[in-house]
Amino acid sequence: MNSLFLYIGLYLCALMVLSLYRAVVGPTVVDRLIGVNAIGSKTVVLLALIGLLYGRIDMFVDIALAYAMLNFIAVLGASRYFQKRKGLYEEPPYK
Repeated sequence: MNSLFLYIGLYLCALMVLSLYRAVVGPTVVDRLIGVNAIGSKTVVLLALIGLLYGRIDMFVDIALAYAMLNFIAVLGASRYFQKRKGLYEEPPYK
């Protein structure tokens, strides 16, 4: 069973490399933000798999939840910054 978790973890790492390519090369800011968010989501699953491998799922789930919350807040902050400051999307004028 541990070898199955190991192979799933390696597959997730390969998918993370593809997302890293999108985050680095992405032609637009939105592509880069989506790539970074995808890496963060896959990292949360990878942390849960590591917890299963070590037999300490309770500790690693706590770490994964904290990381997911930080990832979510960081992506929201970055998207808000690029929307407001860099003109990612034009906002309608307020009345």
